[in-house]
Amino acid sequence: MRVLITGCSTGIGRVAAQELARRGHEVVATARKPATLDDLDVAARLALDVNDAASIERALAEAGPIDALVNNAGWSASGPIEKVPLEAVRRMFETNFFGAVSMIQAVVPTMRERGSGVIVNVSSVAGRVAGPLGGFYAATKFALEAVSEALHLEAGHFGIRVSIIEPGFFDTAFRGNAVHHGTDEAPYDELERLWSGSDAKLVGGDRPAPEVVAVAIADAIEGHDTALRRPVGKDAELVTGARRRMEDAEFEAAMRQLLGIDW
Repeated sequence: MRVLITGCSTGIGRVAAQELARRGHEVVATARKPATLDDLDVAARLALDVNDAASIERALAEAGPIDALVNNAGWSASGPIEKVPLEAVRRMFETNFFGAVSMIQAVVPTMRERGSGVIVNVSSVAGRVAGPLGGFYAATKFALEAVSEALHLEAGHFGIRVSIIEPGFFDTAFRGNAVHHGTDEAPYDELERLWSGSDAKLVGGDRPAPEVVAVAIADAIEGHDTALRRPVGKDAELVTGARRRMEDAEFEAAMRQLLGIDW
């Protein structure tokens, strides 16, 4: 299969490109700065800015027919709701949500006419459960999950499979590249202190490497895992499982107790 992946410069996108190439797929790895892809042994390495319609058109023309699309490009602006500038929120939605939708709208017509195709949208456990200081990032992923679910119902009729990958905390550059607002001063600095160790508590130690997410993406493309949603990582499985079983108040109380949050 010929697979185009967005956001391959680091992290999940990079290891997904490597995993799919290792399995024999023709991988088209893309990034805003294509020089970051030079060391990837893939079928093609292309410049692609998912926020730019002309860039999308050029990349898809160079890539040729695509059997599968992996929407992975994204970034995070974190902080309390009252503190994150709306301009940052809009820019995050442009990449995380509208960028993914732009790619979907660009490839679905050909897939539909052909009667086959796979679209994998990399969401997050934050696409199912919103925590403090990450509400706007979660909002972009909640929105992506809604579109993915609707697309599954619409495009499945034409032979297009849709998969939502929901990673928990993994050891990538993503968190280090996040932009933070309003967490280094009162009144939310104390909440930041309490919340900052939550990932370690959920994963039971150091954050795992992202290769397990790459395997989940490749399995979804190859049809080994046909579930619409796939939580990836012990923390994602724990949180989404608890959220599914519990009412709001019960879930909140359980998470507060597990994470030691008394805010």
